[in-house]
This record gives sequence, C-alpha cells and structure tokens, in this order.
Amino acid sequence: MKDKFRVAMFGHKRIPSREGGIEIVVEELCTRMVEQGNEVMCFNRAGHHVSGAEYDKAQQGEHKGIRLKTVPTIDKKGLAAVSSSFFAALYSAFGRYDVVHIHAEGPAFFCWIPKLFGKRVIVTIHGIDWQREKWRDGFGSKFIRQGEKNAVKYADEIIVLSKGVQDYFKKTYGRNTCFIPNGVNRPKILEADLIAEKFGLSKDSYILFLGRLVPEKGIRYLVEAFKQVKTDKKLVIAGGSSDTDAFANELKGLAKDDDRIIFTGFVQGQLLDELYSNAYIYTLPSNLEGMPLSLLEAMSYGNCCLVSDISECTEVVEDKALIFKKSDVNDLREKLQEACDNPEKVAQMKAQAADFICKKYNWDDVVEKTLELYGG
Repeated sequence: MKDKFRVAMFGHKRIPSREGGIEIVVEELCTRMVEQGNEVMCFNRAGHHVSGAEYDKAQQGEHKGIRLKTVPTIDKKGLAAVSSSFFAALYSAFGRYDVVHIHAEGPAFFCWIPKLFGKRVIVTIHGIDWQREKWRDGFGSKFIRQGEKNAVKYADEIIVLSKGVQDYFKKTYGRNTCFIPNGVNRPKILEADLIAEKFGLSKDSYILFLGRLVPEKGIRYLVEAFKQVKTDKKLVIAGGSSDTDAFANELKGLAKDDDRIIFTGFVQGQLLDELYSNAYIYTLPSNLEGMPLSLLEAMSYGNCCLVSDISECTEVVEDKALIFKKSDVNDLREKLQEACDNPEKVAQMKAQAADFICKKYNWDDVVEKTLELYGG
C-alpha cells in the first residue's frame, strides 16, 4: 500500500464552511490527511453561502494546507450541485491524483468520468438523498437516484455512515459497502456570554435544535409539540434556510403566538459553541438523516439529547439519550414535558454523554480507515 496519496475531493459546497454536515466532514478528513503528508485538493462550488451572501468567506487558494480550487458553477437551484460536480469530475479526471473521493449521491453521478481515466474512485454516501422532501419529485430525485446507481457500478469503494444505509445497499443492489461513521472532537465548554447579550439566554434556560431549516428535520412537529409544553424554558431553533426561505417562514408563522420560541438564523463560531455549551437539552426530531453530525457535536458538549427513533439516530445514542416516536407530536410533547419536569434525569444523561460519544466516534480512526480504502 502507498504511504502517501494525491487526493481530489468534491461533492461538498465549499470549505471552510459549516453550511452542512458534509462540509464539516470534508474539512476534518482533509486537515488530518494533509497533516499526515498526503496532498489534498478540494474542488469548491462558486456562488453564495446557503444562508445568504453575508456568510460568504473570501475564497483562498489554500486552507490549513488543503489546496482549494473553485469550479465553474451555474448558480441556480438544482443546477449548482450538478454543474460544479461535473467540472470537478473533469478536473479530477485530468489532474495528477491517485484517488478521487466524492461525497454524496448527486455528485456521484459523475464518478464514471475519473474512473474512465484510471483513477481510484471512492464515494461516501451521506444519506439516501433522493428521499429528501426538496427532491421528492422530478429531475432532482431521478438524477440523485442515478448517482446512487453509478456509485454502485463504477466506484471502487463505497463508504456509508450508518448500518441502515449499509443494509439498503446490500438489499437493493447486492453491493458490499464499508461502514465508517463520522467522528467528533472534544470541545471547550463556554459560558453564556454572547447568547445572553444577543438572545437573553442563560445556562439550562432553553431547549436547542440546531440544523438546516428543512422539512425532513422534523422542526414542524417540534414547534407544534413545544407549544403544548408547560415550561418557562425557551425553544431555540438555530440554523439557516436551505435554497428558499419558504419553509423557515412557515415555521415562524407557526411559532408566532409563542414568545418562548426563538429563531437565531445561521450560527457559527463562538455563538454556536455557546449554544451547544449551555442548552438544557438538545433535540433532533428528524424523519430522515445520514449520520447526524450535529447530534455527535451536541453530545460531545455533554448534552442530554432527545431524538426521533430513526435508526440513524438510535445507532448513535444507544441508551444514552431520550427517544420519541418519529413524527408523533404527542409523544414528542410528552418527552419534552418529562425532560422539563425531571432535571435529575437530564443531569444524569448529561454526565455520561461526552465521554461516551468521544470514545465511540473518533476522527483519527475515521481517517485511518479511509486511507486504508485509498490503498485498496
């Protein structure tokens, strides 16, 4: 096996960025690979940050030793991912790379291009994306599903982040995949400083949801359930819209008669760290997930978590979190009420969360296993 690799990566929007889980994963992987002496090129999309142009960062040619190249992108909904992935596939096919590592099912549509030019192709499936609500009908869903099929046909190795997705590939295509879940870092716990100033929040005074404001995250049920919970605690919904503001506006309409519900918009940096550090509980009511990175992060801050019973969440938390029935507003309301009424139980969950999650999901292990696949 080769000691060092020249790697091309695409499928993320851009790095450095916290626009979604994929961007965080790509940066964590690449940073560590570069530290170990590998050469890594990331092909970034052009265009604006998903939550608005004010979050754009200047595009440099390098970040933490990772080389960056912005590829031509048609900046229209649905076409940005397709066009940028096509050009990234061309660049990686013609460049001097040993391995081309593609993230997500849509970008994997083009995995045959680097394969045609003799590259070793690895695809990471971050979730069954064609099932997502925004792609439910039409071209998007068909394109992504074909990307999944192309990965099965052309990729040398497929990485999956959950056992459920591993079973899906085996049952649907008879294809073996490699299970390498995401990792998490142990963070520094911060006091409520900026969040006190900006939103009037203090330690344990709020329930936190953090993620993109999209239907499959179950936020609609969360708002409906929370409105029926008798508590002084606030519900903080932290995250930006994805593609359009329509769903975010619907949520705000649903929440408008309850002044305990706070929408912070997209958060990053100290604000994000403080929100994680001081929450009473963290909740992820998703109907659909790949490998929920925000859940790993929340537990690494020592949070008691309340999650839906989809396998992608329950595999992560095991018996170290509270669980409710997916899409069931009444069950979610009961579990939220129970958590608000039982601080001792919440404290018990908090005490074990960080050690459990940081031991179970370690980025150095993820990188080691990924590099082994690169070597074949």
